[in-house]
Amino acid sequence: MRSAVWRTTMLWVLGLWLLAPPLAAQTISDSGPPRLTLAEVFRTVEARNPSLEAARQMALAADARIVPARTLPDPQFQFGLMNRNLPGLGLQDPLGMTQVQLMQMVPIAGQLGLAGRAAGALAGAARARAVDLRWELRASAAMAFYELYQVDRSLEVALATQGLLRDIGTTARTMYSVGQGKQADVLRAQVEVDRMTEEIARMRAMRDAAAARLNALLDRPSDTPVPSPVLPVYPKDLASPDSMERLALAGRPMLTAGALEVEAAVAAQRRARQEIWPDLQLGAIYGQRPMAGGTDRMLSLMVGFSVPIWAGRRQLKMRDETAAMRLSAEAELGAMRAQTRGRVGELLVSIRRSRELRALYQGTILPQAIATVTSTLSAYRVGEVDLPMLLDAQMTVNRYRQQVFQLEADEGTALAELEMILGQPLFDPTTSKSATPPGEGR
Repeated sequence: MRSAVWRTTMLWVLGLWLLAPPLAAQTISDSGPPRLTLAEVFRTVEARNPSLEAARQMALAADARIVPARTLPDPQFQFGLMNRNLPGLGLQDPLGMTQVQLMQMVPIAGQLGLAGRAAGALAGAARARAVDLRWELRASAAMAFYELYQVDRSLEVALATQGLLRDIGTTARTMYSVGQGKQADVLRAQVEVDRMTEEIARMRAMRDAAAARLNALLDRPSDTPVPSPVLPVYPKDLASPDSMERLALAGRPMLTAGALEVEAAVAAQRRARQEIWPDLQLGAIYGQRPMAGGTDRMLSLMVGFSVPIWAGRRQLKMRDETAAMRLSAEAELGAMRAQTRGRVGELLVSIRRSRELRALYQGTILPQAIATVTSTLSAYRVGEVDLPMLLDAQMTVNRYRQQVFQLEADEGTALAELEMILGQPLFDPTTSKSATPPGEGR
């Protein structure tokens, strides 16, 4: 009789426990505190992140270098009082005069055009890197967002489970105190409560760290409260791996920047080859001196050029330098392309894995685990299994639910990085997925 009372009481508590995780998950879509959307995160990081503004200003600075690179050097102006007597600076007859001289250095062999081409390519690379940084910041913010989502959803399940484990522990102690329960049930319930307390503390620390990372990306104080995220609707279908690879190689801003840097290096190398040509110097001198019958005016024209007597130590070394810089830029671009191809493949595999495993969990593993709990509960009613076995079965269901949340976050993280590599969005971040408890369908 006492055993029947004990089992009835425990079954009533366990019935509430079995319902608790789905109810906790369903509160995601209920009216309550505001939820954080991915679109809001993207808008804020693009508007506030100082690194993005720094990259924009660097691109503007690079644009400003194009015109100066194509412009002639400043002319030199000289004013002279030639052949004056001391003291008094009077004119010395017949050589004394007042003189004005203007000199202009003119690079030849297309050096200014090549310098402008290199500066233009570097400016384009700076703009492309600013765009790439935007996608990189979006991906980093999305990763923190999805980590927060996974931790919050798992934390809800853990908190609901902890509360019910405490209820079970209280019931077990009460029944044991009146001789209707087992001491082993009391000890096992307390162990599970303590273990869940430890798990909750770990999850809260993880959430604080993820929130701090997100706040840093949004240029906010690290202790700024961050609402719980709501998951966006992921794209159902993605292009084939070959198509994704072509899109990435054609559209990734980092590769565009690398190609422009190669173009700038080629122009710099061609300019270095022209440095052996001497710089042309043009000049004009106007002079005048007072004469008895009026003013004597004179004009002199000059042409000169530099003599590259140190070509072996200067111009030829510049050729070596620019050739090495071109080869380095080409190798770096090749490495980025190889890394892009490999990473696209890895991310597509990760997305497929997350989807397949989530479908497996929700379609097979979770329903079977819930059925196992139901079966174990029936066996517990007739005394065929003990309470610890029933607890283990339910804790397994909870772990599977948390694994579904992890897989959802993994897919979102992979999609965010894939968007960064492609340089284009794959889905609308303003959409929000209706919350459905793991194992209860999509």
